Amino acid sequence: MSDAIAFLPPDQAILGRRAQIIADLEDLLPPERLVHAPHRLVPFETDGFIAYRRRPLAVALPETTAQVSAVLKYCHRYGIPVVPRGAGTSLSGGAIPQEDAVVIGLSAMTGILDIDYANRAATVQAGVTNLSISDAVSADGFFYAPDPSSQLACTIGGNIGMNSGGAHCLKYGVTTNNLLGVKLVLIDGTVVELGGKHLDAEGLDLLGLVCGSEGQLGIVTEATVRLIAKPEGARPVLFGFDSSEDAGACVADVIGAGIIPVAIEFMDKPAIEICEAFAHAGYPLDVEALLIVEVEGSEAEMEAMLSSIVEIAGRHGVKTVRECQSASEAALIWKGRKSAFGATGRIADYICMDGTVPLSQLSYVLQRTAEIVAGYGLRCANVFHAGDGNMHPLILYNINDPEDAAKAEACGMDILRLCVDAGGCLTGEHGVGIEKRDLMRHQYSKADLAQQMAVRAAFDPGWLLNPNKVFPLEGRG
Repeated sequence: MSDAIAFLPPDQAILGRRAQIIADLEDLLPPERLVHAPHRLVPFETDGFIAYRRRPLAVALPETTAQVSAVLKYCHRYGIPVVPRGAGTSLSGGAIPQEDAVVIGLSAMTGILDIDYANRAATVQAGVTNLSISDAVSADGFFYAPDPSSQLACTIGGNIGMNSGGAHCLKYGVTTNNLLGVKLVLIDGTVVELGGKHLDAEGLDLLGLVCGSEGQLGIVTEATVRLIAKPEGARPVLFGFDSSEDAGACVADVIGAGIIPVAIEFMDKPAIEICEAFAHAGYPLDVEALLIVEVEGSEAEMEAMLSSIVEIAGRHGVKTVRECQSASEAALIWKGRKSAFGATGRIADYICMDGTVPLSQLSYVLQRTAEIVAGYGLRCANVFHAGDGNMHPLILYNINDPEDAAKAEACGMDILRLCVDAGGCLTGEHGVGIEKRDLMRHQYSKADLAQQMAVRAAFDPGWLLNPNKVFPLEGRG
């Protein structure tokens, strides 16, 4: 385990009252909804950012908003830190607890409360998985647009916390573009509702503030999301190139020409080989970089768009163009892409970065990323949302080798600095968590950070909600 990232020291007074806190929580929740035995706490020690782990004081697994409110009210009264948790798929350490914290896990809140086709909206509890929303409305010709690679497991509450995206968000936007309303429990237990089924709410954009706030302003227990009618047709096409730089330049020119496919995904050669070995999707193995470009609409619309994209790709020396010929082939193509993180995990430990860059800088950043990784003597597989410049280099390392782990973390930090220096930002959809917390100073000035922390403190003056995350530990309060 690496120790490069600092954690807040646990409050010894809270740890000394652990038995009483657990007894009090047992009065607020049914017995099966509270986890406190040490061996049962182990699964909650970490999330998808597995290099770090801390065992929480206890884990509450409420089933209702009222139960969430009761636990938060109690923790607020006695100054106990709280860490919200969805499915634990965070890749930035957003759900890693601390020893004096109560984790509030929303995995039991799985109800789909209302589907309203007239208003193109669905209301669900925060523990509903991303994919299950689309599954619930698919037969009626609708879907929920954001589709993170972890959509089979990740929950809508976690998606809201991190403002998650996905492959098809180039056209439809990320979570904030598809969120209409939330039920939010504040640190003192107060329950508020923001937004609703209407397209926009009056007054301050508090909904926009909550989406992407990483569980630091309150805990979302219900969400109303936008439903979209399925397109008439969709077709993914594979474009193979002799270099990552050519593929990146092609992406910039496609978007620069005003063409907006539903998705443009990028893989370099290591990622192609990893994903093909896992999914057998028919990816070309004789190219250095691959774009998965999906268009949708009528046959005429798709043909016109593809014709323009093929012409642009030709100007960048495209080596392979293969159109999908069937629904099963399309499913395989996307299975390979969406399995990329899991498939990589079969061959090595990895850190997945999440910087975002202007498309005009994509080729340059890819080249410099390769140089940075080589300079550390490490390997890297690049697979990411190229259409909106959301980079996901997977830095491969040995988690059991402290020196290797330290090199991987330092390499990742250099790549994120590169993204910011190229005119981008630290995160596109994974959030800041603990991973990027100390790089916030690289992107924001002292005045910027002070203003952000003032807003955060307005909701939670005691810094009890997810207190170890997002902002540098110095200068709080």
